[in-house]
Order: sequence, then C-alpha cells, then structure tokens
Amino acid sequence: MTAATASSRRKARHFAMQALYQWHMAGANLNTIEAEFHSDNDMSKADVAYFRQLFHGVAKNLDEIEALFSPYLDRATAELDPVSRALLRMSSYELQHRVDVPYKVVINESVALAKKFGPTDAFKFINGILDKVAIKVRSAEVNADKH
Repeated sequence: MTAATASSRRKARHFAMQALYQWHMAGANLNTIEAEFHSDNDMSKADVAYFRQLFHGVAKNLDEIEALFSPYLDRATAELDPVSRALLRMSSYELQHRVDVPYKVVINESVALAKKFGPTDAFKFINGILDKVAIKVRSAEVNADKH
C-alpha cells in the first residue's frame, strides 16, 4: 500500500465514521447522507469507493456487524456514545469484510479516530473490543503476529 493510498483510506474512514454517526443520529437515507458528504466535504483526497463500501456495507450488514462486537460490550449497544458506536460498527465491518487490510491497521485507525472524536478514554474501550473481534474473525492473522 502506497503512502497516498494509506492516506486516502484514512480520509475515507474519517468520512465514513462521520457519515455513520449522522445516519444513526438523523436516521436519514444513506444516499442522501452520501450526497451531502460529497457536496459538503473535499473528498478529492479520500478513497471514495472505500468510503462508500464502509458506509453502505455497515448499513447493509448491521445486525451481523453488531453481533461481532456486542458480546464484548459491558453495556447495550444502544447505550454506547454515537462516536464509539460508529467506530465499532465500521471497524468490525472492516475486520470481517476487508481481509486485505491488516487487522492492526483497522484497529489503529479506529483508535486514532476515537482519540480525535470520541469521549475521553473511548479509544481504550474501542481498542479492547476490536482486539477481541480481531481474534474472533481473524484468528490466523492475529496468531501469526504472535510468533
């Protein structure tokens, strides 16, 4: 992965997390939210196809995605703050459906977004949950890293 691709993926995750937040808070149509993001943000440096896949993929597979991380929560999914909920949904989707992206990249990007946008110490919570999801859905990759 080139530096430009890593950077454009980082921006795609940033926008996808915000779009998922907006979708949860406003309950608006996915295509409407996506159109607003394209008109309201400079997406020229973002991997737009990746943004779209994350955003629509989470919405399309929401029950499956939440089933990946909810067993590790200490509260109901509905009680999570909206930023943490969006990040756990997006990153769990990525861990499950984008095996081409190393699990450490998925977790590190999510932790960075949690530090920037989430409540105090949310990044620690998200890191712990995603570590468990990674072990569940990518055990071979996680175990290979330990050796």
